[in-house]
Amino acid sequence: MKQIKHLVMAFAAVCLTAGLSSCEKEKEVIKEVPVEKIVEKEVEKIVEKTDTVTIIDESNWAKYQSIVTADVLSQKKHDKAILLVAFGSTWDQAYDAFDTTIDAYKAAFGDYDVFLSYSSAICINRAAAGENTEPRYYYAPPFWLNAFAAEGVQYDEIVVQSLQVIPGEEYTRVINYIKDFANNANGDLDDDYLANVSVKLGVPLLQDAEEDVALVAKELNALYSDEAAEGVVAFMGHGNPDSYDTYKANVRYTQLEEALQTYNKNYFVGTVDMKGNFKTNVWARMTAAGITSGKVYCHPLMSIDGDHGHNDMAGDDDENWDGEKFTPNEEGEVEDTSWKMYFQHLGYECNDDTMLPFGLLELPTVRQVWMNHTQDAIDGDPLDYYHSKNPEE
Repeated sequence: MKQIKHLVMAFAAVCLTAGLSSCEKEKEVIKEVPVEKIVEKEVEKIVEKTDTVTIIDESNWAKYQSIVTADVLSQKKHDKAILLVAFGSTWDQAYDAFDTTIDAYKAAFGDYDVFLSYSSAICINRAAAGENTEPRYYYAPPFWLNAFAAEGVQYDEIVVQSLQVIPGEEYTRVINYIKDFANNANGDLDDDYLANVSVKLGVPLLQDAEEDVALVAKELNALYSDEAAEGVVAFMGHGNPDSYDTYKANVRYTQLEEALQTYNKNYFVGTVDMKGNFKTNVWARMTAAGITSGKVYCHPLMSIDGDHGHNDMAGDDDENWDGEKFTPNEEGEVEDTSWKMYFQHLGYECNDDTMLPFGLLELPTVRQVWMNHTQDAIDGDPLDYYHSKNPEE
């Protein structure tokens, strides 16, 4: 029980610290939710199945690591593990999508233990603070990878599956997490274990410009052909700003629009963060195609329907509308107006009834594309780290 007390105090301290650095809404939630009680119950479940839990020191890193390692120890059933890496979210709908995805992976990959990680520190902290619902505790990929290598765990095979849509900035971070792990960046892992463990990487949804784009377009059309027959179906992706357009991955949105329009010219794909492909640019392409009225259905082109879907797409914000026109920013976007309100003010039938509130992970046929990538990683060769470990050669 002394170990439980130490873990509860450590875990609660981290969660409360995260909340104190957030908005007033988060502080209010923390006051209402008995964080220590929630953590105590979860830790008790872990410790019941774990012989020993060691707090290495008093740093936040060690506290997090101890909790994650204990969690992995309590759940370990196989010699192979899959780590799903999502950017993250703080919405119940997103949590449900992640939970469903974990269940789907466990059913499809019965010889693997399956875990899920957030790559966004903001999402990790806000989820722990209970931003939109009850607190949920997620951790960054390094904690999970280190736990997989811990004494008493040491999986023989580790598959890291990116849940990103495009191979952009966040996917680069996933790659770097794996490289740091394989190269024992902190010098605290067993080098003999790292030399023998098989580490593999599952690529993002739209990794391949031809096969993946064509397959996702086919599945989306199968789902939304009826809506496209009635009006525009506008997909809202995230995108990377120009300075973060890693691998020039933003082109996938343009390629997906082109692939979708082979089925129906009413499909469009825009983003919230890609210069030249905001909702204003989607509207320009619509009007150029002669679509100046009618229904506009909006759908998140993100792994989950989270903050962007609820607010940027389907929210009621229209601060850029002065009653007659919009005031765009220097990049040509009206960022304080949702997609719903934007098209509505322009005279289209775009309202709560035309919102299609599903993240891509909630669409089984699209989720299967990610799972196909996982299977491809399993069937392929382990990642080659020789040159990154021996740069002089």
